[in-house]
Amino acid sequence: MLELFQTFALPVLAIMIVSYLLGSISFSIIFTKMFSKEDIRTMGSGNAGTTNVLRSVGKRAAILTFVFDILKCVISVLLAKYILEYICAASNAPFYIVNYGIYLAGFCCSIGHMYPIFFKFKGGKGVVTVATMAALADWRVFLVVVVFAIWRMVSLGSVIAAGTYPIATFFVTFFTDYYHGGIVSLKYVLIVTVITALMGGIVIFKHRGNIVRIMNGTEKKLFGNKEKV
Repeated sequence: MLELFQTFALPVLAIMIVSYLLGSISFSIIFTKMFSKEDIRTMGSGNAGTTNVLRSVGKRAAILTFVFDILKCVISVLLAKYILEYICAASNAPFYIVNYGIYLAGFCCSIGHMYPIFFKFKGGKGVVTVATMAALADWRVFLVVVVFAIWRMVSLGSVIAAGTYPIATFFVTFFTDYYHGGIVSLKYVLIVTVITALMGGIVIFKHRGNIVRIMNGTEKKLFGNKEKV
């Protein structure tokens, strides 16, 4: 165990830092300034995310924001994957470590997206980056979460999906990979469930204002005409 820690501590720390910095590149702010010369955080709901860009700036800026937010998470995850695969092969270490790295890279990228160091820690709500992380880490879990995310009210779908994420992760990995498949350990199931629970919990926390408006019946649908975003 000590040897594994010494081998992977610095590479994993570097991956986490790089992933956070990549996540901190807030494309909603960048593209909004390019298209409207404004700060998206002073427009609409004040959230630096794709939905607010769509409502406040337009489709072109929103599409670019969406695509580049996906790409920064993809880059983070692929860096983790290839670096850790190389180290595992060179040191004969177990390859499940690569999966931990994928989850940690996606997690740190999402944290950077929500709390970007380059933009005074005021970013988006992490839905796109967390969804990308889910798709890359385990497509089966992603498909389950997507089913629960399909709502016309974006915020409600996001909250439900965030709450579903750790539950789906546990059941899919436990029953498919551990109980029946025997290809992962129970420790692995618990660790990835904890990571996804933290991620889902933070996304829900970032949506606390939306939750209040949902309960009050004042939350705006994606193309609705109700009040404040």
